[in-house]
Amino acid sequence: MYHGQLLRISLAKDPIEKSNTTFTFGKRVLRNTIACSFERESVNEAPAKALRRILDTPGVHQGPACFDALSAKLVERAGFQYCFTSGFSISAARLGLPDTGYISYGEMVDQGELITQAVSIPVIGDGDNGYGNAMNVKRTVKGYVRAGFAGIILEDQVSPKACGHTQGRKVHSQGQGLLADAGADVLFVDALASKEEMNAFCEVSPLVPKMANMLEGGGKTPILDPLELANIGYKLVAYPLSLIGVSIQAMQDSLMAIRGGRIPPPGSMPSFEEIKEILGFKSYYEEEKRYATSTYQLPSRRVSSSIYNTQQKDQIDTEQTDRSPQEPIVEVITPDVYNNYGADGSRGPFSGIWSRTLRIKITGRDGFEKLDVRIPAGFLEGITNIVPALGGVNLKELVDGAAGEVGGKLILDFNDTIGDRIQVFLE
Repeated sequence: MYHGQLLRISLAKDPIEKSNTTFTFGKRVLRNTIACSFERESVNEAPAKALRRILDTPGVHQGPACFDALSAKLVERAGFQYCFTSGFSISAARLGLPDTGYISYGEMVDQGELITQAVSIPVIGDGDNGYGNAMNVKRTVKGYVRAGFAGIILEDQVSPKACGHTQGRKVHSQGQGLLADAGADVLFVDALASKEEMNAFCEVSPLVPKMANMLEGGGKTPILDPLELANIGYKLVAYPLSLIGVSIQAMQDSLMAIRGGRIPPPGSMPSFEEIKEILGFKSYYEEEKRYATSTYQLPSRRVSSSIYNTQQKDQIDTEQTDRSPQEPIVEVITPDVYNNYGADGSRGPFSGIWSRTLRIKITGRDGFEKLDVRIPAGFLEGITNIVPALGGVNLKELVDGAAGEVGGKLILDFNDTIGDRIQVFLE
């Protein structure tokens, strides 16, 4: 009645040579697929080994289908041991088109590599029908290995392929496969229409694990809970539409709210902080600190040597080489020639300013100090060479207004465009 199989191809040998036939697969009433798990010395074997450990573990194992890196991360965060990629969902999300053969091998490999890099759990890739003849199948298998997949699902459909639960499906004849000799890991027949058909299928080759496809929302196969599927004899269970389906519904609801002048209500979406946590902002900032260096060093060459004598408070030595991000490089500039700047006793607008000091303090958005520097208060024209964010600020007016005050005074406090806090004190 049906001869659907999931096939393991060991890449230690040429899969085409091993089958001694064209790489097409058995005839059946419904859709056939072939799943290959990958093992090869030249690539990381961890994904395939992890998938084999799952197959060797008692019980039935659920695998939601993802369609991009974010949905894969959510599957892993939810505690699932593995996941599938769904060609149906990827075609919908990436192209906005139906799963009727539109999406190409290159697009699926590209999307798959982004997915496998985003998670540490093994991912089984949807390889459609191999995207062509036997030579295309070889290229597809090798490409999925390089993309980091733990296994691949291949179908015996004639191009253009279609979703197994839709119309227009055509499969190759049974005589074109030697599937048992190729070494099937898991058997899979899609779109079985009753529990009786599912029971009959699981009696075929009872020592080989079986996979069920619980297509949500109205597919041909009855939806059974994991315990029922385990009792029938299934080992793996795919859920191909849950994530793309609820995403479509949530986006439609949100757009209706926005069009009505509202935003999505509380509880219908994560908070901004939760979204950042899911995407890894916190871990990014923590790792960023390891590579942080001061971005506000005083380049002495920007100040004329005929006017100023630039001195570094902390010289570059062994101790400074080991400096942590909490210990920024600090430079102090002292005036060498005052006469042209009102230090000769004249009563211009900045008389006496050279006896005062400007302290510029910059604190990064991560809370660590980036700069703490003191310069003569009369050195205003060149201050933007030190802190470009002060460009456009009328520091002369601020200094003049506070010049007569005794003691320290905070004359400026703001956040720049990258989130750093900049404070200027007149001391």
